[in-house]
Amino acid sequence: MIVPLTRQKFEQLVPLVATGLQYKYYWGKFPDFLQRLLISVVAAAAVLLIRVIFGVSDLTTPILFLIGLIGALYWLWGPVFWASMRNAKCRRYKYGGFFQGRVLDFWITEEVLGKQETVDNKGDLVIVENREKRINIEVGDETGFTAEYKAPLRVSYKVIARNQMVEMLVASNSPDLSRIEEISDIYIPSRDVWVSDYPLIRRDFFTEVSRRFGDKYSERPRRHRRNDE
Repeated sequence: MIVPLTRQKFEQLVPLVATGLQYKYYWGKFPDFLQRLLISVVAAAAVLLIRVIFGVSDLTTPILFLIGLIGALYWLWGPVFWASMRNAKCRRYKYGGFFQGRVLDFWITEEVLGKQETVDNKGDLVIVENREKRINIEVGDETGFTAEYKAPLRVSYKVIARNQMVEMLVASNSPDLSRIEEISDIYIPSRDVWVSDYPLIRRDFFTEVSRRFGDKYSERPRRHRRNDE
């Protein structure tokens, strides 16, 4: 089932400013940090070069200093900006809903994230593919609604099984939520496990909503899709 949420609750679940988990997601790995640091150095150097070449007046000095400071600290605030932008993309939808359903199916795939060119011991050019295993989950409910979610494979996902109850946030521009435009990461309450690529929602607020609707869903009749459908 999909239960409509108020606009206030929807915006509470999808924060305007990045959460700690979202900041960590966009902080990335060491190469990502180095890339941001390089941008910061270039930005600070560009401001310094402008000041040396063109000179600045007493009026523009504070403004130029502020721009240089913001650019020099990009390595720190960059993850907040990009996470907040991603949140804003979801918050632009007018309506949100709380989905409760079941795991219909799940499977593992392997995707190529990127390629690197290197040279082996013989001097030959070798292309190395950066691969990542991902879990694909198909969820659905008794109304016939189905959706698929994909996330990097984690050890904690070993507890996932077909027919487990799942919950997530859905977003739409339709008042009756008849057309779902976006879904969030998936929560499995029986195992307290999140299947997540990007942690879109505030998990502490979401678990409160989960407890509110949990008993109501368990009393409803269920129809499950067969694996061969």
